[in-house]
Amino acid sequence: MKKSLLLFLLPLLAAPVFAQESRQDISISGTAIIAPYASGNAVQLHSTTGFAGALVGYRYLLTPHGGLELNYQYNQNVQHFLIPSGSYHIHDRFQEFSGAYVYSFNFKNFNPFIEGGAAGVMFSPIDDAKTDTFGISRNTNVGAMYGAGIAYEISPSFDIRAEYRGIVIKTPTFNYQNNDFRTNVWYNIYDPVIGIAYHF
Repeated sequence: MKKSLLLFLLPLLAAPVFAQESRQDISISGTAIIAPYASGNAVQLHSTTGFAGALVGYRYLLTPHGGLELNYQYNQNVQHFLIPSGSYHIHDRFQEFSGAYVYSFNFKNFNPFIEGGAAGVMFSPIDDAKTDTFGISRNTNVGAMYGAGIAYEISPSFDIRAEYRGIVIKTPTFNYQNNDFRTNVWYNIYDPVIGIAYHF
């Protein structure tokens, strides 16, 4: 009787402890977007590196190791297209919206993690001195996002995160006339990030 009562009470005693654990966090990070050279369909695309970016993320843990993550990233860079008719530069806003599954490992204060999911990216041209062509508009591409990183817990509420992320999408075209900027290739944008997260 005592043994069965103990077995009944153990889950009830464990429930308040589990409820007190942090299952959510929000993070903010500095980012760099590094787009590789791409070519195809008689088009060459060179992109500058965007350094002045930020990534905001929200995670919800479904289990002690696995959870879901939503992200928004903003950055800017310059796309340089070389096509048979000439050379064109487009200064653009890079915006990422992504969702991923995250799996983490716990080693004392160090928490390595891996993630993967879907991403949508908007390339919005900026009409300034860095843009030297007309007849272009916002381009939205959908692809995949993956990453691996490590979080270091500095307190029960905060950790520092460093991560390598990759975003795999088709190269932008900016809806230029006759699809002249279309390479018809997918490329992998490298996206290193470092920031801080708050758990609640």
